[in-house]
Amino acid sequence: MILLIAVPVVVFAVGLLAGRFGVRWFQSWVNCLRCALAALFLLTASAHWSSFRPDLVRMVPPSFSDPGLIVTLTGFAEVAGAIGLLIPRIAPWAASCLAILLIAMLPANIHAANAGLTIGGSPATPVVPRITLQVVFIAAVLVAGFGPRWFGARTNTPRPGDAQRD
Repeated sequence: MILLIAVPVVVFAVGLLAGRFGVRWFQSWVNCLRCALAALFLLTASAHWSSFRPDLVRMVPPSFSDPGLIVTLTGFAEVAGAIGLLIPRIAPWAASCLAILLIAMLPANIHAANAGLTIGGSPATPVVPRITLQVVFIAAVLVAGFGPRWFGARTNTPRPGDAQRD
């Protein structure tokens, strides 16, 4: 679970630092957040095809058929969402889909905690911390996708036809 927190925090901080050193795209905290979440979702998606896959398949509640297919599809959805967050014009759509995906995957996390399953040899995160983390991730993806609209934040992303200033 520490990676689920450390990876986005480190990527966000590195992005802010890059912005301070003049990397235009990272001069927006929203873009830094988008990169941090993209890194998080690429990390979690990689587990869908790694040695963690059997653990993720066991996490799918028994009421669902073909848990292997569900794990594969959710992995592809995480990759697509991560890429979508990095494209400003579709970031709101990607954020909406990732929020829905996080809500849809919550039963698997609850099942893993209640069934005492392990993920990579470590016990699944207990229900209350997992739900709390899931709510934080949902809020973060929505802020990343809709932040410029909600907070008036500039994304500093050049658009075709933008004039260069000296």
